[in-house]
Formats: sequence, C-alpha cells, structure tokens
Amino acid sequence: MKIILPFVAGIVLLANTACQCPFCQPAESLYTATPLTATNAFTSGIEGPACDAAGNIFAVNFKAQHTIGRTTPAGVSEVFVTLPGKSIGNGIRFDRSGKMYVADYTEHNVLRIDPGTRKIEVFAHEPRMNQPNDLAIAPNGTLFASDPNWAEKTGQLWRIDTDGTVTRLAENMGTTNGIEVSPNGKKLYVNESVQRNVWVFDIQTDGSLANKTLLKEFPDFGFDGMRCDVDGNLYITRYGKGTVVVLSPAGNILREIDVLGAKPSNLCFGGPDGRTVYVTEVEHRRLVQFRVERPGLAWLRLRKN
Repeated sequence: MKIILPFVAGIVLLANTACQCPFCQPAESLYTATPLTATNAFTSGIEGPACDAAGNIFAVNFKAQHTIGRTTPAGVSEVFVTLPGKSIGNGIRFDRSGKMYVADYTEHNVLRIDPGTRKIEVFAHEPRMNQPNDLAIAPNGTLFASDPNWAEKTGQLWRIDTDGTVTRLAENMGTTNGIEVSPNGKKLYVNESVQRNVWVFDIQTDGSLANKTLLKEFPDFGFDGMRCDVDGNLYITRYGKGTVVVLSPAGNILREIDVLGAKPSNLCFGGPDGRTVYVTEVEHRRLVQFRVERPGLAWLRLRKN
C-alpha cells in the first residue's frame, strides 16, 4: 500500500509500507540453530534422523526407547512405530520408493518399514555385526552400515545389497560411526568417533572398497553421524563439542555451526527446498534446525524418481 506523504521541499514522497520487491526483503539467516522440538521430547537415545519426501523428520526413541518418532516441519511430534521385541533403532535411511531402513543395533538387524502400512520386517540379519550403527545408501539402493565395537574401540563396515545379502567390507578399523556415499556414488566416507579420523574409500563396480585414504584428522572431541550436501560437502556432528563441522570433498574445513547442545548425534537435510538441516541433540534430547545454502543429497535423491 502506498501513502502520499506531505510535500517536502516541493517534492511528493511515496512511502511503501509493505514493499515486496526482492531487494527489500530481509536476508535469510543461515547456519544459526534454533530448537524444533521441546527439551526432553526424546530419550537420551535420540539418533538417526531422516526426512521423507513430504518433509517429515523421523528420529528414534521419541518419548521412550524402541520407538521411532515422526516430527512435522512445524515441530509437532508423534510416535510413528514401536519396534518389536528388544529392537532399538539408530540410523535411518529412505530409498527412492519411500521405504524406510533402520539400523537395529541390539538385534544385529537392518529393519525395513513400509511407511504406508507401518509394517516392520527384518530386511537383513548378521550375527557377526557388533551393532549396526548408522546407514548410508547408494544411488542404486545398496546400503552401507558402520559397525563400532565401543568396548574394544574397533569397528567394521558392511554392505547390504538390495536383496538383503550382507557382506563385510572392512574390519580392524577404529570406532566406525558416521557413514555417507558421495553424490556420484563412487566414494564412501566413514568417520571413527574415538580416533577422530574421516576416511574415504573408492567403491568398486562389484561393491567392494579400495584405496582407503585419510581425508581429515581432528585433534579433539568425537564424531557421530554425517551427511553430504549436493556438492559433496560433508556435514559431521562433533559429539562433545556441540557443533556440526562442514568439510569440502578435499577435506578442508568450510565452517562450523553451534547446535545449542554439547552432544549432537546425527543429522539430515529436509525442508521444502532441502536446505534445512535437522540435528538430533542428546544433551537436551531434542531436534534442532538450521538453514544452509545448498540442498542435501538424500533430499535430492528422493525427488529423482
């Protein structure tokens, strides 16, 4: 609405009380965390966030252990499913068909859940696993699982093919935790929480791993979950420091974001444009969020069906 102001020095001034031009809009606040859910909405086992195509955020152990909670982008949460028996979830991933995969660390399973019917089934079982802990998914639907042994400070890596076949890819590593596949599907990134290393492997055409290379080593604090954006930058939760650090594909630190709590355990990308990062934070047992410049890789893949 325009208002004609009194003459000033013979000039009629026009005041625009609600300018809609893009040049007058306030700049978006990036890399500034805010709470999404209430404090203590989850248990201390809050972990494994993943967004579905509708933008809902799924994270384990909402209100009680053995559950998976669903939170809307507005921060409204509910129990989505309760896992059977002794199963407790950790990392969550969605494939392009919308099926949910959950690392069941107590029963050595990868579970598959149909979000439409909420039916839960064992997709893969491997008694040689310590856990599993977190999951990554390749463009062809192949899953990769990290598998730490916290007592011995060691870890393994596994591949789970689309038919549920499980293959051990690496052993005698450090405490393997955060895991992610590069945008082109040719690299596998893995961090070790206790040793504070980030490794990168080449994924061979047969699904095996080769050319293990140290991408980055940190001098302090721990690592937990990590995810890629569409440019291949790694967002890594720094457990104990209360931040998410962003690494370039070359291993350079691009920035570090405070997440309002000392114990971020994992993260995912979502929002209508894929540029909202959701972080599971253990100290306050809640989800926090912040906006970024570029969309997340998993968000983009869900829209390429």
